[in-house]
Amino acid sequence: MDVMQNDKLMVIYGNKALQMAYDIMTAANVKGMLSRDMKIVLKPNLVVAKPSISGATTSPELVEGVIRYLKDNGFNNITIMEGSWIGDSTRNAFRVCGYQQLSDKYGIPLVDLKSSRTKTCTYGGSSVDICSSVLEADFIINMPVLKAHCQTSLTCALKNLKGCISDSEKRRFHSLGLHKPIALLNKLLKTHLVLVDGIMGDLTFEEGGTPVEMNRVILGLDPVLVDAYAASLLGYAVEDIPYIGLSEKLGVGSTAINASTVIEINKADAPQAKLTPSRKVAHLAAYVKEDRACSACYGSLIHALNRMDENGTLRKLNQKVYIGQGYKGQKLDATGIGICTSGCTKSLRGCPPNARDIVEFLECK
Repeated sequence: MDVMQNDKLMVIYGNKALQMAYDIMTAANVKGMLSRDMKIVLKPNLVVAKPSISGATTSPELVEGVIRYLKDNGFNNITIMEGSWIGDSTRNAFRVCGYQQLSDKYGIPLVDLKSSRTKTCTYGGSSVDICSSVLEADFIINMPVLKAHCQTSLTCALKNLKGCISDSEKRRFHSLGLHKPIALLNKLLKTHLVLVDGIMGDLTFEEGGTPVEMNRVILGLDPVLVDAYAASLLGYAVEDIPYIGLSEKLGVGSTAINASTVIEINKADAPQAKLTPSRKVAHLAAYVKEDRACSACYGSLIHALNRMDENGTLRKLNQKVYIGQGYKGQKLDATGIGICTSGCTKSLRGCPPNARDIVEFLECK
């Protein structure tokens, strides 16, 4: 059986994650891409310590299907690596999300990339500090969740590599506007295979809470092609997600999708879920003055505003709330969220503050 080609994607439908992962890896003949001595790294999305049913994190059953496929075909040098977002504990995420159980069951090491040394990698005069542990991999299987993001609209394969940098580098990415550094990171750190968890994702918030059953897994070799397809599923054009086009310009991959690109393994039996991203975040963001905010801080604010909307108190906000690294050191007659806005007349400290504290702060303001 021939191995998958770069210009192809495979999709399998259903909700039995373990079997779907095994079957789609078999259909793509992934074993034909590997050699026995390779160091194989599985990179899930464990942005927060929430189970996959929340829509935020990669299903441990999907990862288990990949592990079984690899072990059944004689590949045993497997490691799971991840670094949760700023303010969250990766080790806690490993436990809550079911990965510690996987590690114990199959003897697979878990590496918290927040504790990894970094190496400065450079391309075209720009650099990114990438965790050394993941740079040592021979074959990276990128396992993102198909979901929305409150700042970039979509998070999937390309953005999932952000877990491979330190918290300080994550902050710098936000200070640079996310899109260009995400593209550069993908130029410097090659993904060899992408397996997207599209079984249960959140089409409103990156950190979950409003999950949508999507009942599909997507496999591809080209992360740009995967993200272009993922964007189309949610009704976005490539131009709506700048880091996709920027990655293509850097030669990471191609956005060219045609009638023969997608191979559907079991289309006839597929439960066809309609994927429609929520526009709620855009409504809530109208109350925010944001300048280079980190995802964790911005996400906490959006969740707080959502809770206030449910409580009927959001409409009482008579001015926009400031957030982001762009306000560091500025004296502003405004209300700010996070330590970066400490120069505001009224400011809630924290890096990041939690949504509950933000609600209390804004409702008592």
